[in-house]
Amino acid sequence: MKILVLGGYGTFGGRLARLLIADGHEVIVAGRSESAARDFAEKHGGTPLNLDATDENSLAAALATQRPDCLIDAAGPFQAYAGHATARAALAAGAHYLDLSDDARFTAEITELDAEARAAGRTVLSGVSSVPALSSAAATALAEGLAEIALIESAILPGNRAPRGRSVMAAILTQAGAPLRLWRGNRWREVPGWSGSRPVTAGTITRPAAFIGAPDLALFPAAYRARSVLFRAGLELPLLHRGLAVLARLRRTGLLPDLARFAGPIRHLAALFERAGSDRGAMVARVAGRLPDGSPVERRWTLTVEAGDGPSIPAIPATILVEKLARNALAPGARPALSEFTLDEAETALARLATGCERSEIPAPRLFEAALGPRWAKLPPEIRAMHDLWDLHAATGRASVARGTHPLARLTAALFRFPKPGADIPVTVTMERRGDKEIWTRDFAGNRFTSHLTAAGPGAVHERFGPFRFRITLTEKPAGFGMDVAGGTCLGLPIPRALLPRSETEERVEDGRFTFDVRLSLPFAGLLVHYRGWLTPDADTPTQP
Repeated sequence: MKILVLGGYGTFGGRLARLLIADGHEVIVAGRSESAARDFAEKHGGTPLNLDATDENSLAAALATQRPDCLIDAAGPFQAYAGHATARAALAAGAHYLDLSDDARFTAEITELDAEARAAGRTVLSGVSSVPALSSAAATALAEGLAEIALIESAILPGNRAPRGRSVMAAILTQAGAPLRLWRGNRWREVPGWSGSRPVTAGTITRPAAFIGAPDLALFPAAYRARSVLFRAGLELPLLHRGLAVLARLRRTGLLPDLARFAGPIRHLAALFERAGSDRGAMVARVAGRLPDGSPVERRWTLTVEAGDGPSIPAIPATILVEKLARNALAPGARPALSEFTLDEAETALARLATGCERSEIPAPRLFEAALGPRWAKLPPEIRAMHDLWDLHAATGRASVARGTHPLARLTAALFRFPKPGADIPVTVTMERRGDKEIWTRDFAGNRFTSHLTAAGPGAVHERFGPFRFRITLTEKPAGFGMDVAGGTCLGLPIPRALLPRSETEERVEDGRFTFDVRLSLPFAGLLVHYRGWLTPDADTPTQP
């Protein structure tokens, strides 16, 4: 095929052009710098072309003269594009169109050209890059056979020596500290960009990764009907990763403007540390859910990249799709590049680089599921749904609260921030899974208190409130289960049994709703707090935000 690559000498476009040339395609290396295009062509092949694609007349004239079979936009930054003028120009010239967009809005809105592309019998695909083209191939393969998808999570971990393209850096800096919408626990929620940092492991690589925007976040919820869709990226050097997190926090508080304004100095500063890292990178995709028999599983696909081949990964999807276009194996129309090739096809194409791919599956029972063992399957579905926590889950309802009047009970309730007395109080319970820990936050009309739960062996869990940790045994009840305090520590020292709080707690289902009844009392002081009520899980429609 004859292919015109915009940005064909850039960080990613140059890698793509070299791969296409190696595959035997006729490549036109186009961009605003005539000298850069010429130098690239002299070194790697292809035909140089001086072209400013933002000038619609120049673009139309170049396409009419060159008559490519396919135009690939590898320039960007796609966050700055006001529309899809380049794709329209390609269609007008009778060419297919692919782009390496990593912007959710731009990629999702490519469907505006669907009727036009179908009428022309041409294929228009956006997001032909690591995300969402490659990440969706991984998600589709990992989700195969699951009756329910609870979580899709992806992360990209580039090596510190990977080239820092201006467009990619501008996109990251623009998002750092800005609001980012995520589909979590069947609801759209807002978090700051470059927050929520967590360690991610890929083979022998473990690096921190923080929330950042990607087309996956907008497209996967509806495409896969997953309860949560997360995407993170991380920098190899902790100093740079944490430094960006600090800048993001300053922007979030209004002390800094859009960080993209400082792209030049930040890029120069990062370059000073280039030799401190490695040229090893990775990509991880994780899908978790349940098999048709209800068994909980977590599946992973791990891609590790050596020898500085990381910047070539975003080019691989385009090489696969160009070959499909050459065989007329892609349907006409305009759409995001979701599952346009299989993960097997991707791994075959990735083998030309210094990469390694691995897939795995492990049983993944949830905290209460593991503790309850066989009793879990006997619970009402409303209770199982409340504790089927993979990422984040929230439920709302109403409750009544009573408090003890003994001075010790009042002091203890204030210390633990238990809710104040009242009837028909609005309540929200938010549960978040972090590693092997669950964090529960109860909000009674603005009165919030939090605890951390971890495994404590068969039939029990640990619940921590600040310096206090209690062992809670799970007892069988006719319509649910109860929770009894069996032991506790304060600052790691055992609490005498005579001083332990007493719990009369039960979760059950009434009138088709999840209900809770929690009564805590203290030796020598009587009632501490008694709150009871009902909850229903939050849920929205997973349409594009």
